[in-house]
Amino acid sequence: MTHSVALNFADGKTFFISVHEDELLLNAAIRQGITLPLDCREGVCGTCQGQCESGAYEQEYVDEEALSEGDLAERKILACQTRVKSNAAFYFDHNSDICNAGESLKIATTVTAVELVSETTAILHVDASSYKQPLHFLPGQYARLQIPNSEDWRSYSFANRPNATNQLQFLIRLLPNGVMSNYLRERCEVGQTIYMEAPLGSFYLREVERPLVFIAGGTGLSAFLGMLDNIAEQPNAPAVHLYYGVSQEADLCEQQRLHAYTERMPNFNYQPIISQASDNWTGKTGFIQDHLNKDQLAEQAFDMYLCGPPPMIEAVKSWLGDQALQNYRIYSEKFLQSNTSRL
Repeated sequence: MTHSVALNFADGKTFFISVHEDELLLNAAIRQGITLPLDCREGVCGTCQGQCESGAYEQEYVDEEALSEGDLAERKILACQTRVKSNAAFYFDHNSDICNAGESLKIATTVTAVELVSETTAILHVDASSYKQPLHFLPGQYARLQIPNSEDWRSYSFANRPNATNQLQFLIRLLPNGVMSNYLRERCEVGQTIYMEAPLGSFYLREVERPLVFIAGGTGLSAFLGMLDNIAEQPNAPAVHLYYGVSQEADLCEQQRLHAYTERMPNFNYQPIISQASDNWTGKTGFIQDHLNKDQLAEQAFDMYLCGPPPMIEAVKSWLGDQALQNYRIYSEKFLQSNTSRL
């Protein structure tokens, strides 16, 4: 048996696909040339989230970090875990143009540099010019990188904007025993090949229509660097306030680059916040939600983007709910601890 399914997107476009009785919704979409944003395919990351507007369906495994009980009650779904049981319609809260025709690209890139930007963070620079045309991705999206001589892949947000020569950057936290971290510390050499799958993800900078609030936790900053690169090129850059939270001063990175944005964008404000600050730190301490200003946010409509660990994102969303603020839109990307996590 085959069901007719409508896929509706935030830009108003609709695609109709056929889904076999035992076929996952994500697989059916890809089979027909619509690559919904995806990452883990295991019901963990939440990247392929949508909402059923009509019809019957069943879901297999859904991690509580991806969809809460409240989300499930609102008929939110993960396309990678959904089997439709009737004709149906699903809504996805992103534009259709990030659904590439066919599979995402797999490209051989070349390491050009590894730059230590803090005691705990590095930027991996790669050359993707083997792909003979400019790589199209949206600021905020990410790529999967294969650790050389292994079957392991890790996901990282692009830390710069698209460019004609396909020179790419990825901000990577150096963990004590992470597979990518160990590779960068012990075996990485300029000229080595790293295979990349890109572009991926539904977290990206939408059309800017009002002031922006960016909230970054740790290497979640990476996605915002690409967004800020893009915004800084606009003739009338909007007001942007970046809150950047880390555990310790040693975790802060790209400080010179962030301060340079203030010179390029008069309406850019940047606030670093340390949760476990030393006695020498004279800036803001605690958690990001402790420093959000309800009165300022209530003055006008705004778009908020959050990228970082799930506890940070949930804490900020909870704070917003408690303040009963209105007239804002929120977009978020969680870094999850899984075999596809951004480590």
